[in-house]
Amino acid sequence: MSLSPNQNAALLPGSALSGAPLTLGVMGGGQLGRMFVHAAQAMGYATAVLDPDPTSPAGLVSHHHIQSGYTDTDGLAQLAACCAAITTEFENVPAEALRTLATQRRVAPGAAAVAIAQDRAAEKAHFGRCGVACAPYAELHSVSDVQHVPDDLLPGILKTARMGYDGKGQVRVADRAALGRAWADLGQVPCVLEKMLPLALECSVIVARGADGAMVNFPVQRNLHREGILAVTEIFEGNLPAPLAAQAVADARAVAQGLDYVGVLCVEFFVLADGRLVVNEIAPRPHNSGHYTQNACDLSQFDLQVRTLAGLPLTPPRQHSPAIMLNLLGDLWGRAAPDALPDWAAVLALPGTHLHLYGKQQARPGRKMGHLNVTGATIAQVHAVALQAAAILGIEEF
Repeated sequence: MSLSPNQNAALLPGSALSGAPLTLGVMGGGQLGRMFVHAAQAMGYATAVLDPDPTSPAGLVSHHHIQSGYTDTDGLAQLAACCAAITTEFENVPAEALRTLATQRRVAPGAAAVAIAQDRAAEKAHFGRCGVACAPYAELHSVSDVQHVPDDLLPGILKTARMGYDGKGQVRVADRAALGRAWADLGQVPCVLEKMLPLALECSVIVARGADGAMVNFPVQRNLHREGILAVTEIFEGNLPAPLAAQAVADARAVAQGLDYVGVLCVEFFVLADGRLVVNEIAPRPHNSGHYTQNACDLSQFDLQVRTLAGLPLTPPRQHSPAIMLNLLGDLWGRAAPDALPDWAAVLALPGTHLHLYGKQQARPGRKMGHLNVTGATIAQVHAVALQAAAILGIEEF
């Protein structure tokens, strides 16, 4: 029995297809896929993961693990055969693979939206269509483009148009000579040069939008990055001035609406030194900055990912506790001695700590191994405990 790919009827928890529980699939087997799988299984769905890594975090906990490449015809056919609907857990899943799957099954987010998120130039053009401000920029495709960049874009940040994440594929350039060298070092691939703006802080908004157009969002998240990787997220009332937070939410919802997006979408912003808000980029999936929702909200971002994929009702999520999320990178392993684990016992002895490890078998510097959510009754309490945990783990104070 097969489902029409355009069928909008809800895929209800506990229902069955050919005598077996409905299966929800995910392209990608990393930690975001793992947390989606856990959320889907908690609601009674079976799960399937397509990822070539036999030890992928999501594959290890799923009912089905299809070990194939993301464009492998047989692997995609297997995924479509066993799933009622399919999502993705990272933005660089080939859009063409999503188009192929969508001819047979419900896919959310769709290939068109993911393709825009995969190309910085297309992404910025979309922001313009939505009336959402971004940093001044220029597209670079040739030596001539590099040579004729407007003076007012320098100094700037040169970013590859495709395949950049966590600070990869980005180079700061002070002048034209540095720009030419950086473009050569990046392989003369299509790039975007963004004007470097004076930043006060960074923030993000996670929205969820259903196929029926219903949309909800989480509170604005205040983020601290180190070396291009998210380090700390703080979420509580007043973490940003109210007018700025309202603008961030409105802009994020406009971006999702303009994409006719279905699924969970993160929109990242810069707050400039003069108080203005500019959009940085989008991630067509749950996001690291939204992990606090697992312990501080009545619905997590992964619960909403399941709901948008299955066509279930979207209710506004409610944050019940102030929260701080600490990213746990591979640098924290082996500090006391070779192969030594971080002192989890000391961390978990602190009130309101919630440890999430991703099941990755090898720790490497800069690799996301897990996260720690800290919740409590007051902002002051949460901040104090988070600083204690950071000191125990060897995370720089914030």
